[in-house]
Amino acid sequence: MDQLEGRVAVVTGAGSGMGRAIAERVAGEGMRVVVADIEQPALDATVAAITGRGATAVGVRTDVSLAADVEALAEAAYAEFGAVHLVCANAGVFSGGLAWERTVADFEWTMGVNYFGIVHALRSFVPRMLAGGEPGHVVTTASMGGLVTNAYSAPYYGSKFAAVGLTECLAHDLASVGAPIGVSCLVPSLVATGIGTSARNRPERFVDRLRPDPTPDAAFVDAAIQDSTASGMAPADVAELVVDAVRAERFWIPTKPSYHDQIRGRHDDMQALRLPSSPILD
Repeated sequence: MDQLEGRVAVVTGAGSGMGRAIAERVAGEGMRVVVADIEQPALDATVAAITGRGATAVGVRTDVSLAADVEALAEAAYAEFGAVHLVCANAGVFSGGLAWERTVADFEWTMGVNYFGIVHALRSFVPRMLAGGEPGHVVTTASMGGLVTNAYSAPYYGSKFAAVGLTECLAHDLASVGAPIGVSCLVPSLVATGIGTSARNRPERFVDRLRPDPTPDAAFVDAAIQDSTASGMAPADVAELVVDAVRAERFWIPTKPSYHDQIRGRHDDMQALRLPSSPILD
């Protein structure tokens, strides 16, 4: 989808980090943008930043783990602009620690946002985009944690592996019916976002009331994520890669050259029937 100016984009998780950067970047290309986030003040700040530069943006508070919220987002986007051409299902959260120490609520929350957030987006937007008959594109935000594994991250990595599989299947499905809609899967390494503090937006229904405080293993990995992402890649640089991939109809969007070595190493371990080694985070 080479032509962006005058078209409509929807970006979830747009209150901060990569979502906000992507929304600002596509707005700079002349797209009209519908931004969504669960955190209202952050969402309002993104809308203000975009409209303050003379571009067009509207905000819709959305909990992407709820199908009804994402359907309302789609309805709002079509009511406002009459079409959607680019959907960036970007919202994501992190929960980590030893797999057996995680509560069911930890797994439900990460799957609810990181996996079902994409499920709800494709179910609400793709049928409408197909009906519109115009060229379009869907970008999902997975992670290198959806392609390689590490310790202390089962809820997050599990949800991202699911997101990768879903995105590949979506691309195959759209190709099988000859749809003019491309698909890209963003697999970032460390990026300077607030994902290490994403528990700030964790809905009450995903909280285990019997164990509300972080266990030592979870506190350890949360601190590590916050430290490592602080020096990560700038979200604006990731947004640039996303726009380039949409224009080029490129499926994978890695953010670091180390992607190639990590994928090669995992493939070699699998061929040798070994447990894939943990990559060095970068």
